[in-house]
Amino acid sequence: MNDSREIELDGHIIDSGIMEHVLDSILDMGGDFEILEFSVGKRKTDTSYARIRITGTGADNLDSIISTLHRHGARLVDSDDVKLVPAEGNRIVPKGFYSTTNYPTEIRINNEWIPVEQIEMDCLIVVSPDKQSARATPMSKLDKGSLVVIGEHGVKIHPPERSRSHEEFEFMGGSVSSERPTVTTIRKIAREILDTHKKGLKVALVGGPAIIHTGADAAAASMFHEGYIDILFAGNALATHDVEFNLYGTSLGMDIRTGELVSAGHKNHLYAISEIMRAGSIKRAVEIGVLNSGIMYECVKRNVPYVLAGSIRDDGPLPDVITDSMIAQDEMRRYVPEIGMVLMIATMLHSIAVGNCLPSYVMTVCVDINPSTLTKLMDRGTSQAIGVVSDAGAFFPMLLEQLHDLQKK
Repeated sequence: MNDSREIELDGHIIDSGIMEHVLDSILDMGGDFEILEFSVGKRKTDTSYARIRITGTGADNLDSIISTLHRHGARLVDSDDVKLVPAEGNRIVPKGFYSTTNYPTEIRINNEWIPVEQIEMDCLIVVSPDKQSARATPMSKLDKGSLVVIGEHGVKIHPPERSRSHEEFEFMGGSVSSERPTVTTIRKIAREILDTHKKGLKVALVGGPAIIHTGADAAAASMFHEGYIDILFAGNALATHDVEFNLYGTSLGMDIRTGELVSAGHKNHLYAISEIMRAGSIKRAVEIGVLNSGIMYECVKRNVPYVLAGSIRDDGPLPDVITDSMIAQDEMRRYVPEIGMVLMIATMLHSIAVGNCLPSYVMTVCVDINPSTLTKLMDRGTSQAIGVVSDAGAFFPMLLEQLHDLQKK
């Protein structure tokens, strides 16, 4: 072994398990290490620092190790400025481009570290022509001649950390359990919603049609009406079944109140879409009195922005649905900088899609009756997600109750 580099780590690297992951990764990949400096924080809020010499079996092996450690927040001690290469054409990525995580990221340019704006996973880092700023840019938005960061040299990320001074709920991300005390967890979620608003940030709901099917429509609508939720990301299905329920009392042709199938009720969602089509839009249906209650009604009445992204499965779809997925992505990205917390309820594909657009510091709570939905979300990069295994019909009324209780105190 004769190829070596020095890396450094700082922050809550012990409490977060980062130091352990780094050392394990080096050995698992066939490398070796020598700890040159290790300063451990003594108080709960103190950070720690480590400088480690990494030795690989060869240059390629060392590069692979360094690349893996980079995702844990390690950076080279002798880091140079980033390497920039102009894109040869629109949406054509240069070979060796740096692919972003959703962690806060900085790049070194002109011997200074500058933040990467609008960070989002699986993007490129594009530097402005004057080299004074940098932005995470989706491949679909890459223009010919844009200056793209190549490789990981000169790139520094800040993975989520856990200080010993934090409360339990603040570091529950990255795990799923159906055995957590549900009421206790929901109360903490309610407190986080209130705290998010106190910080001047917004709470978004990523919702699936099961919110309607399980009878949670009224509680969810109340959360919009009372200002607990500020933004809605959903598909055609949630909006359609919300309208169906509030026009005909059914969802998927079933009477939500009795649980019984209604004769010819399977056509009601098509009638619902048709009524909105006749009005021209959901907003217009509310204005002329066709739609008088429900989630979409409250969004219109309270001027809550909503993005309804279509899919190939959609009936209709409703006139408000954005059928071009790239336009829908851009519309969601408009609201991401304002969001401090996201509730993802009973929708796997939509949750993963929105999760891909979120920075790691946005508190993300994913609720689904199927634990695999929560696991898949985190496996696809939204590692900050907190998984709650629960039925949407039980979750929303309990959450609303806890919000009311907290505000009384």
